[in-house]
Amino acid sequence: MLHGTEQTRTYPCAQCGGQLEFDIRAQLLVCPHCGNRQEIVEDAGRAVVEQDLRRAVGALRQVSVVAGSVKKFAGEKEIVCQSCGGHTTFTGTLTATRCPYCATPIQRDDVHDAPERLAVDGVLPFQVDHSTAKKAIEDWIDSRWFAPSEFKKYKETGSFTSVYMAYFTYDAEADTIYDGRRGDEYTVTVGSGDDRRTETRVRWRNVSGGVHTSFDDIAVCANTGLDRTHVAALEPWPTEGAKPFSAEYVAGHLCRTYDHDVDQAFGEARQRIDEEVRTTVKADIGGDRQDIRRMDTSFGAMTFKHLLLPIWLLTVIFQGQPFQVMINGVTGEVQGQRPWSKVKIGLAVAAGVILALILVVLWSSVGGGGGSGGTG
Repeated sequence: MLHGTEQTRTYPCAQCGGQLEFDIRAQLLVCPHCGNRQEIVEDAGRAVVEQDLRRAVGALRQVSVVAGSVKKFAGEKEIVCQSCGGHTTFTGTLTATRCPYCATPIQRDDVHDAPERLAVDGVLPFQVDHSTAKKAIEDWIDSRWFAPSEFKKYKETGSFTSVYMAYFTYDAEADTIYDGRRGDEYTVTVGSGDDRRTETRVRWRNVSGGVHTSFDDIAVCANTGLDRTHVAALEPWPTEGAKPFSAEYVAGHLCRTYDHDVDQAFGEARQRIDEEVRTTVKADIGGDRQDIRRMDTSFGAMTFKHLLLPIWLLTVIFQGQPFQVMINGVTGEVQGQRPWSKVKIGLAVAAGVILALILVVLWSSVGGGGGSGGTG
């Protein structure tokens, strides 16, 4: 149901008036009150297709010039819940949330439909449900031996929720020409007598050449506020399973639009491309050592997709600091941060010292006894 005055949408159940949510196990819209099920409405003629990166960047810049500046969906937007009349606030780039009074799932329409924003091409629906994600989080936390005991009480102190994060995935065809040196190692024997030894030396020769590298679906999270290292460690994402975007997949879950546009996010993708190209060039040079003096890379086709990817996110505030644990909502991969317990580390070190002393005493006792017996 679209609410024009508030530029939002909800999904009322036709049988009981409750609110439909995307049920991960059923992969359908399900009413948690009466169990009514509804198929996801999809356009059979649509597909998740690659978009031309250069064209999109040019269009964004043109809109920015015409409008003066690209509108930022930040700050706060307060809307009236059409179910209970309570006031709900969307903060920052949040585009889907729940009413704090009646728990109605509410989505903003003004963000995804805005002309100055890139449309969502596809969504990778959640496959890991709440109970499975909760078990994975508990196992991960329990395996952190040196985490403070208080941290493990996250059920009482943490926020655990399902959220679709904004991603851009990039494809590129790269051609690189290079100049450098190839080093082949060889050994020589030098010195004489007690000073005789073998040394490894390198025979260098100049090389040049070219390599072609293809890149497919380099995934870059376009949201801020997340630990980049652990977000990257959630990969790989099975993006081949992405479905054409339908807001119904988001019903009942949080969702964010992008903080960094497709041009800004490409900076991170370019770093990965450069690293892969350098690895490819070294392999092409061959030998035992490689010295790259020049690399010039030109790009042919450059495309992207704007996807929503699913993450279970746990945030725990421990001693005034936030710690995040994330689960890939499709593969179940768990990555995160946790504090260290100084007490547990101290006890482990003390136990290690005591064990070492015991081993020394035992070794001395066995060695001393053997020595005495030999002398006698």
